[in-house]
Amino acid sequence: MDFTLSNELENLRQRVSKFVSDEIMPVEADPNSFDDHENIAPEPLKKLREKAKANGLWSPQMPVQRGGLGLNTVGMAVFYEEAGRSRFGPVCMNCAAPDDGNMILLERCATEEQKDRWLQPIIDGRVRSSIMMTEPAPGAGSDPTSMLTTASPKGNDTWVIDGHKWFITGAEGAEHFILLARTSDDTHHNLTTFLFHRDDPGWEILRRIPIMGPEEHGGHCEIQFSGLEIPDANRLMGVGEGMKSVQIRLGTARLTHCMRWLGMAKRAIEECLEYVGTRKNFGMLLSEHEGVQWMLADAAMDIGIGRLMTMRAAAKLDSGDQARKEVSMAKIFVSELLHKSIATAIQLNGARGYSKDLPLEWMYRYAPQAKLVDGASEVHKMVIARNLLSQGMDFWSWD
Repeated sequence: MDFTLSNELENLRQRVSKFVSDEIMPVEADPNSFDDHENIAPEPLKKLREKAKANGLWSPQMPVQRGGLGLNTVGMAVFYEEAGRSRFGPVCMNCAAPDDGNMILLERCATEEQKDRWLQPIIDGRVRSSIMMTEPAPGAGSDPTSMLTTASPKGNDTWVIDGHKWFITGAEGAEHFILLARTSDDTHHNLTTFLFHRDDPGWEILRRIPIMGPEEHGGHCEIQFSGLEIPDANRLMGVGEGMKSVQIRLGTARLTHCMRWLGMAKRAIEECLEYVGTRKNFGMLLSEHEGVQWMLADAAMDIGIGRLMTMRAAAKLDSGDQARKEVSMAKIFVSELLHKSIATAIQLNGARGYSKDLPLEWMYRYAPQAKLVDGASEVHKMVIARNLLSQGMDFWSWD
């Protein structure tokens, strides 16, 4: 197990790091760069995206022939971690959720004609996308098979969508949508995936749901479907293969969250290192206090462990393994270390850590969602436990 990066990947890592430090962080430091939902405003985003493209730091997860960098999952882990050091980093380089996971799903599962129509504009940065799965109770939440939104056949080439979705990330302002709907009562093959455009009639955004923290572009929306018609040509994969598409998307998307969160956790600690190295208290630098050193050591260990877990899961995915238990373990651990690292950084910065002079309070309000998105921690613990019960001592095999 050699974690040494190739010269090419190390060079790319350094380029991403320099771009974040030199180009993105100065924009992030300007309060005028934020929109009303505490994310990067359209104009600075447009300029930084143009710079990212010009510097060859665009769509790292997409094939070279479609304008991306063609990185495998291990390469993505290196790139995304560096991009995640800034709140604006991933979206400026076209590797932010939900577009990131949506592009990966479309690249793996769409036909070439569908890729040209639905995927390429997202890769190019001309449109944003959103995936519609979650529903209000008693509909689908952590269990997609309980989905109530229906897709009913109309003739031989059309599906009619009726139902209710909520907490749909990025829906406001998105143009290309991926929709999961029930097409049968089959226990294991009851869902099908569809593609539709913002301008198609028969659906509406009821509201943008207010949340406690800063939002992704497009927010988290509540959606109503009332007879949306989708041509069968816009069906993604086969009828009844919706759960398969969910697993394909979420397997990698859960891990790319971890990659970005590791970058944010490192940035949080970065925000306190200079302070504890220069601020004196009781005649000593804060960094000389044993208690402070213990706090820094705990954060460093957690981030180090999280990186190893993420890279292990990435390598398994690249080998063709579904890596379900590895992804679930990384998702739980990294989501928790994110919150702990930010809390540590705030504590070590004292009052300034709680202020808006630093990005830490923004991160602290953002962090709780990490334990909820793409599967709550409790669901991932179920996955881990089921693997342990079925595999026994082989759970810890080295293969």
